[in-house]
Amino acid sequence: MHEIEPTYHWQKYYQAEKDAKSPFYGRNYGNEYQNTIYGYYIDPFWDDIDSETLYCKILIVDYLEHYAIIELFGEWNDTLHNDIMFLKRSVIDKLVKNGINQFILIGENIFQFHGGENDYYEEWMDDIEDGWIAAVSFREFILEEFSRFHLDSYINFGGTLQIENWRTMKPHLFYELVKGLILRRLT
Repeated sequence: MHEIEPTYHWQKYYQAEKDAKSPFYGRNYGNEYQNTIYGYYIDPFWDDIDSETLYCKILIVDYLEHYAIIELFGEWNDTLHNDIMFLKRSVIDKLVKNGINQFILIGENIFQFHGGENDYYEEWMDDIEDGWIAAVSFREFILEEFSRFHLDSYINFGGTLQIENWRTMKPHLFYELVKGLILRRLT
């Protein structure tokens, strides 16, 4: 687990710790391993959202285009830990407050999902009105669990959103690709 790092190649475009509007503004990253998931240390560059099992990294925020791309790591557990509440309160609410209404969640490093109530997903959708949430590159069994808990009412996922080569794209081109896929689904 400690060898899985957040994506770094977009740092020349955006760094959350240098963005005064970011929930992680002013954060100093060191090389000291402090955070754990189930007793396993994780890379110190993952951002803590007060969840026991879910961490994230805001890869980019574009306030003019109103989107954020967030990489997730760990276990998304709404059953025991209500992780959606932590993600919503610690990260999403602050971004929405600053005009973000389009969210791309990268999920290739989510290793388990346990669903629960949908209240926070519903609240998130209410907050972004004309916006959308896209889940990109989540594992198939995670997507099956999303479906089982009816998250498809709130989050777009699966099919063409399984974009394996997203790291090779520049952030804005990746956003435009996902946005085009979402708009096709919505029309």
